[in-house]
Amino acid sequence: MIPVGTKAPEFTLQDKDGNTVSLSDFAGKKVVLYFYPRDNTPGCTKQACAYRDNFAAFQDKGVVVIGISKDSVKSHQNFATKFDLPFILLSDPERQAIEAYDVWHEKKMCGKVSMGVVRSTCVIDENGMVIYSADKVKTDADPLNVLAFLEA
Repeated sequence: MIPVGTKAPEFTLQDKDGNTVSLSDFAGKKVVLYFYPRDNTPGCTKQACAYRDNFAAFQDKGVVVIGISKDSVKSHQNFATKFDLPFILLSDPERQAIEAYDVWHEKKMCGKVSMGVVRSTCVIDENGMVIYSADKVKTDADPLNVLAFLEA
């Protein structure tokens, strides 16, 4: 995961509706970027729903929440509709942001080794600097940990 104190890498990706979204669109605002492996899997669903359930607290702080995975725009659209997700989901099939934020790593599961997204979260401040960075985050605790950081 990208270290604290680093300038956040710029990216431009499509959201669940096919609109182009760039990190620079949110200059002057804090942004939570959370990277997750895949739509509609148990852990990723739990994490997304935890962000949904705490979304009002992020809005109250003026913080933008963005989830990023390799899934397609259509997959994100279905995922957001199915679970009533109010925040931005970005599709990164070419791993532009995933690799720029250093969350594409070797993973071991059930004895198999493969490459994939390591569940990670960062917070970017109003000036585009990374002020919080965590990898291997716990699905349901992630939004609460970010909110605790933002309140500190």
